Amino acid sequence: MNQAQLSKPDQSEQSGHAWLSLLALAMGAFSIGTTEFSPMGLLPVIAQGVHVSIPTAGMLITAYAIGVMVGAPLMTLAFSRWSRRTALIALMSIFTIGNLLSAVSSNYTTLLLARLVTSLNHGAFFGLGSLVAASVVPRHKQASAVATMFMGLTIANIGGVPAATWLGQTIGWRMSFAATAALGVITMLILRMALPKGEAGKVPHVRGELKVLTRPVVLMAMATTVLGAGAMFTLYTYIAPTLEHLTGASPTFVTAMLVLVGVGFSIGNVAGGRLADRSLNGSLIVFLVLLVAIMLAFPLLARTHIGAAAAVVVWGIATFAVVPPLQMRVMRAASEAPGLASSVNVGAFNLGNALGAAAGGAAISAGFSYAAVPIVGAMIAASGLALVFVQMALQRQQPQHSSARDLPPTNI
Repeated sequence: MNQAQLSKPDQSEQSGHAWLSLLALAMGAFSIGTTEFSPMGLLPVIAQGVHVSIPTAGMLITAYAIGVMVGAPLMTLAFSRWSRRTALIALMSIFTIGNLLSAVSSNYTTLLLARLVTSLNHGAFFGLGSLVAASVVPRHKQASAVATMFMGLTIANIGGVPAATWLGQTIGWRMSFAATAALGVITMLILRMALPKGEAGKVPHVRGELKVLTRPVVLMAMATTVLGAGAMFTLYTYIAPTLEHLTGASPTFVTAMLVLVGVGFSIGNVAGGRLADRSLNGSLIVFLVLLVAIMLAFPLLARTHIGAAAAVVVWGIATFAVVPPLQMRVMRAASEAPGLASSVNVGAFNLGNALGAAAGGAAISAGFSYAAVPIVGAMIAASGLALVFVQMALQRQQPQHSSARDLPPTNI
């Protein structure tokens, strides 16, 4: 895998296969996003179904995040000798099996284990998927290609998660997992049809690739990912009670705001990808500054329903606009091990999720009002912005490891 390089396809290959390949990867992201976020809206139903408390049921979400962090490097290395298409299909088969096991779980313990199985595919799929997405387009469009794949994740928040939640609440949570498993089967078929067969990968030099990940510039890039995701989930985790306390929002209004958040995610994903094609560091600086500003202004804007609606859209744009450049920065900083680095970086996103949820919860537990939650998120985003400037300084001192370096081409 360390010998793999991102190929530069000719015009006929790009026009004939690039968009189909990207749409297939986006379908996989949609499926994964649906299974990751839908349990949040089904916790009371699931808790009742397996006879545990809601906080105990919440451990299903924590277990999934842990599985992503642990599974990302392990699954990437395990499938490194396979062609990219075969590896991605195998990862979606794990996704499908995990959701089927969730659907037939008879108790809390088996459901927890099933969620761990499901999570194992997550980091490696997005990591290898990012590599494949970048390989089917020219270098100046790679960030947009990665953003196209992640678009499936943002659309899942608009359509897939609400649909799965509705299904679970009306028919039963088991049917929600069963339907998500069906998405996995469909995704496997689409991946098989859309992606070229490709060649088998090479045996990875594990120690060498892990050494690449210990470079200061790579560690800085991943730390920025943790802080970017942490800033997002500081508010996202508590968005419903924050709107209820600051805006006096009804459950219907909160639901509408969650849809607007998904719309913001989608807009930000596209905007972040396009701007990152011009400048990775520039795009991060612009959107992290916007994120700091909107989170500082959130307590004031959220005093009215119109202000809250505007705030959540802008916040959604800023939070997800940083995702494509964060992913590409890590892949280019670790250009000798882009697949492993990309997968581990997805694990870093999940670490940030946990950090943000803990930071927001700590503010509330300390007795601060819900107005403090977005302020804490702004502080985390500002820390991420500072790391961008530090990494830029490191890149000037070590140009041989700079993010401007081309990714090595890879077999699909």
